[in-house]
Amino acid sequence: MRKFALALAIAMLTAMPALAQEAPAQKQAMIETSLGTITVALDARHAPVTVANFIHYAKEKHFDGTVFYRIVPGALIQAGSYDADGKPRAGVHAPIRFEGDNGLKNVRGAVAMAHGDDANSATSEFFIDLAPLPSLDHDASNAGFAVFGEVTSGMDVVDKIAALPLGGKGPFAGAAPITPVVIQKVTIADLAPSVPPSPPVPAVSH
Repeated sequence: MRKFALALAIAMLTAMPALAQEAPAQKQAMIETSLGTITVALDARHAPVTVANFIHYAKEKHFDGTVFYRIVPGALIQAGSYDADGKPRAGVHAPIRFEGDNGLKNVRGAVAMAHGDDANSATSEFFIDLAPLPSLDHDASNAGFAVFGEVTSGMDVVDKIAALPLGGKGPFAGAAPITPVVIQKVTIADLAPSVPPSPPVPAVSH
């Protein structure tokens, strides 16, 4: 019995590295715009369907050449499917399941999915919060909007976009920048794990 228990323990320890390798890597999106790059950490743990949907569009190059077409000063900037002439891009897929009840909040730098009156109508449109927006969070009386990531670098670029004069073309009259901010490319990559700092080495007295 002891030999069996020992063999089982050894087998479990041997399998642990393999199991760790099977765990999906966390991803990040580098959104390269005509004003600079915005890097977003994608939270597949809390929003797996939404993150998979965003990655799918990015890998299809759906976002490349589109613009930030809606600016709500002090609140958010929005992009997803419209070009500089205000025309929608083809290739939008079926809506995804709503994940707004995942516990993530619309705080400054949060990235969330836009949707219509039906919370389950989100496709490719996303927005970045400029400030905490609790009115967009999910609760018992409000569907809210599903947060699926956060800006880890490039909030200065987000702020530059938000500060541009408005009056350009798009589905929201007057809400687009007069000078279009083009998304040149969206690249998906593994998010490097954070490494805790090494403990200080104690001084050795001689």
